[in-house]
Amino acid sequence: MHNTQTDHAFTADELHYLQLLSKSFPTVAAASTEIINLEAILNLPKGTEYFLTDIHGEDEAFRHVLKNASGTIRRKVDEIYGTSLREHERQELCTLIYYPHEKLKLLRKSVPPEEMREWYQITLNRLVKVCQNVSSKYTRSKVQKALPREFSYIIQELLHETEADPNKAAYFGQIISTIIATQRAEAFIEALCQLIQRLAIDSLHIVGDIYDRGPGAHIIMDTLCDYHNVDVQWGNHDLLWMGAYAGNNASIANVVRICLRYANLDTLEEGYGINLLPLATFAMETYADSPLEVFKPKVKFIGKYYTDKEKRIIAQMHKAISVIMWKLEGALIDAHPEWGMSDRKQLHLIDREQGTVTIEGVSYKMKDSHFPTIDPQNPYALTAEEGGIVTHLHGSFTGSEKLRRHVRFMLHKGSFYLVRNNNLLFHASIPLTAAGELKSVEVEGETYSGKRLLDRLDALVQLACRHRSEISEAQQYAIDFMWYLWCGPDSPSFDKSRMATFERYLLSDKEPQKEEKGWYYKLSDREEVCDMILKEFGLNPQGGHIINGHVPVKTVKGEKPVKAGGKLLVIDGGFSKAYQPETGIAGYTLVFHSRGLQLVQNNPFESRQKAIEEGSDILGETVLQEWGAQRLRVRDTDKGHELQRQVNELFRLLKAYRSGLIHERG
Repeated sequence: MHNTQTDHAFTADELHYLQLLSKSFPTVAAASTEIINLEAILNLPKGTEYFLTDIHGEDEAFRHVLKNASGTIRRKVDEIYGTSLREHERQELCTLIYYPHEKLKLLRKSVPPEEMREWYQITLNRLVKVCQNVSSKYTRSKVQKALPREFSYIIQELLHETEADPNKAAYFGQIISTIIATQRAEAFIEALCQLIQRLAIDSLHIVGDIYDRGPGAHIIMDTLCDYHNVDVQWGNHDLLWMGAYAGNNASIANVVRICLRYANLDTLEEGYGINLLPLATFAMETYADSPLEVFKPKVKFIGKYYTDKEKRIIAQMHKAISVIMWKLEGALIDAHPEWGMSDRKQLHLIDREQGTVTIEGVSYKMKDSHFPTIDPQNPYALTAEEGGIVTHLHGSFTGSEKLRRHVRFMLHKGSFYLVRNNNLLFHASIPLTAAGELKSVEVEGETYSGKRLLDRLDALVQLACRHRSEISEAQQYAIDFMWYLWCGPDSPSFDKSRMATFERYLLSDKEPQKEEKGWYYKLSDREEVCDMILKEFGLNPQGGHIINGHVPVKTVKGEKPVKAGGKLLVIDGGFSKAYQPETGIAGYTLVFHSRGLQLVQNNPFESRQKAIEEGSDILGETVLQEWGAQRLRVRDTDKGHELQRQVNELFRLLKAYRSGLIHERG
């Protein structure tokens, strides 16, 4: 029987909670042991957080920066070996860690067989030292969970012993020698390298836009689905694909259009099993004699060879889906006049005889006005064949098993924003007024702003992507809204006056192509605005940061990624090859480890093969280093605050045991 009397130091509710806690820690010894364990964890160095944004399908560059942890592994190697190894030896060791299988294959061709044993001996010792270093900030339990099953016991022994210990030198050396003697050296090297890669990054933050432009978004998603600790803040390109999966036909047409624009058929056909044959057949017949210059694919960014005939077919498909898209978007805009997007309808403004379109009272000459499927009397109506293509694509997207798996991952691991360790992560913006205040945005007849707006939109996305046999009115609105999140003027994942796709495609005049950025982009370089936003999300502006992507930082024009006195970090610098002529670089990676923040500018990634053969890397200039006076510990993080709360509760449980208010069990 528990004592039902309450001590003045305990409320009735607290005592009830402690009685529940006692089921997990039934004795003083059990509670004390857990306190000791948690206090030890709290004093470990903070794990390394890694931030990437706007990957845009560049799977090779993405996987490379994961392998090198944006310089973290190179920094560790330099710290361990300093001048004891020459520059090229340290680079060779790093390349081996990044690409062990491929590097070993090359070495077998260049190193004589009689010298391989010595190479194995030296390399294994070096790798063990690196692995000991990167694992030192974790508990043994956490490291053990990361170990490859085949070599788990051996690696544990090597990590916690050293040849420098005279009592264990022979033991340590014999393990290495036996690995080589049993011809398991290469398999063991690969296992160690993969473990180093995993331990170098404790948590990975993807701040939006995994999809579109580059050829391997599906490959990136496969990598993320299997990653040990990752979260995603949705970008508008991610939401476009999620909307396509949810069954939003305008989103489906946009996805297909962008893939055709960048000649990226592999993602659709091989990645997600989307059958484009009906579209291709229709396009080749309908646009056989049509001008196609405007719709020529941007093949130079895809790294894949296409014949002139193939490029022509892609251009015909591109034109066909673009017309279908403009029709579908027009119908969606008519269904939701509250979105205020009527200016995004242009088909009824075309004069095909004159080859012009009249926008806001100004007549513009069109680069292409041959649109045989547009009925001047009912321009937004799909033809029977176009309707059949939409139905087919709808079934392909909503029925794709691989896309379903990837969207489920995005729903489980993703959100509009993340608050972590006094950093606020979101892809694009927080809608603001001209006065720098939080802007009220209407959603289903109710207004929201700031954090409340993003929370409401988060719920809408979850509802839209939940497949059901019957779709309710509320879910249909959520599905429709997925397209607004892609390009709506008050969408926090877009936040521009308009997406001028029609104008950019078909007009030479630059004025109607302009997309006015929202006030966030104009005002967020002010410290007081960033402070206000940080407070809105419950963060302390002192030492806090906003981390964004979405708008590429054009370094060639003198733009900087660090704004508002270091409060705002815009880390989209052109990961996508399509952006690099404008940005001059290949994006940024932000690393937040126990010593502080480090923002690294990436150089364009040439190829995986060149990285393996020549040791070339993507690392460029470090543009920000924000070191703390003291090394950060787990206790300084959000996780540490949670663990500290558990420690405090366990101390209260000990007091309750010792005061006799709760009895020990067993």
